Amino acid sequence: MQDYALTVDRFLDHGAKWHGTAQVVTAGAETDQAIGYADLRPRANRLSGALLDFGLKPGDRIATLAWNTQHHVEVWYAAMGVGLVCHTLNPRLTVAHLAAMVAKADDRVLAVGAGLRDMAEALLDACPSLERLILLDGETPEAGRPEVSDLEGLLATQGRAVPWGQFDEGALAGLCFTSGTTGAPKGVAYTHRSNYLHTLRALQADSIALTSRDTVLVAVPMFHANAWGLPFAAPAVGAQLVLPGRATDGASLARLIDRHRVTVAVGVPTVWLGLLDHLDATGGETPSLERVIIGGSSCPESLLRRMETRFGATVQTSWGMTELSPLGAISPRSDAPGAARGSGRPPMGLDLLLTDAGGAPCPTSATPSAT
Repeated sequence: MQDYALTVDRFLDHGAKWHGTAQVVTAGAETDQAIGYADLRPRANRLSGALLDFGLKPGDRIATLAWNTQHHVEVWYAAMGVGLVCHTLNPRLTVAHLAAMVAKADDRVLAVGAGLRDMAEALLDACPSLERLILLDGETPEAGRPEVSDLEGLLATQGRAVPWGQFDEGALAGLCFTSGTTGAPKGVAYTHRSNYLHTLRALQADSIALTSRDTVLVAVPMFHANAWGLPFAAPAVGAQLVLPGRATDGASLARLIDRHRVTVAVGVPTVWLGLLDHLDATGGETPSLERVIIGGSSCPESLLRRMETRFGATVQTSWGMTELSPLGAISPRSDAPGAARGSGRPPMGLDLLLTDAGGAPCPTSATPSAT
């Protein structure tokens, strides 16, 4: 058995070597952009070199304020590959809330996606720890701001190949603040080892279970608990990633599913309700869709049935927490259509203690029959 540290850069290394032509697709206003893992990997690696030339060192934090795009994926792997900690920020929060998180994390660099520059520059002015902005998704800097770079220009002028890995698997890889449903938001840190093991759990046959034949629409934001780990799981098996950017309305998702023959779609119930309403209004269909994975909030049984019928796909319900990376339980893909579902069961590698209101443990499975 090969002995190596369980670091997340190995997922993209594997995807680039063994599934190099599998694509990461980013939705565009007019045309979509696509790049194979074999071409994305060296771009992310050269960005690692540029980040190190800023004086960043392992353990330093780089924040992202961005949508689901190719460039955001590249920043993830560029940072994590050399031991930097990637701190995803939610663009739907206020500048004041984000500034408090940036200060607590001591972020030094902020990578910002399309349409979010004003918010990012406000953060740059409000947060003493921030030294630089990196503009993603085709945004270009204004003259006279040397602390602002665009990703393509940075790759052209300072990009250089550097070794990935080379550090302990217990090192921090990511940082994400909870939504604060039980008090003030709390910062949750992910190690490389935890992300690696979470990916293996997600890929189990009764879990998210991606394969190289899948095309995955990731409608869950990358700033929400690692996009449920999908940017790690997809290259690990060579599945294609379809990233919707900011637009997750029904019409935009229907177009992506149809154009790229999406087989697995992942997101919260409200996203799929929008898609259902669009299909009903236009008479559209989703024949390529095989599975829809939902989580983030409880879903009425009536909506589950409507999704199964209208999409012609298996619907898997799931439950998780930011602190769990986030998958905690998921219903098996083998459940028969129309079967009653709760949150599912925990995949191997994660254990849960279920109790009643008085704290007494609940039974978790039927008692085995005598043989």
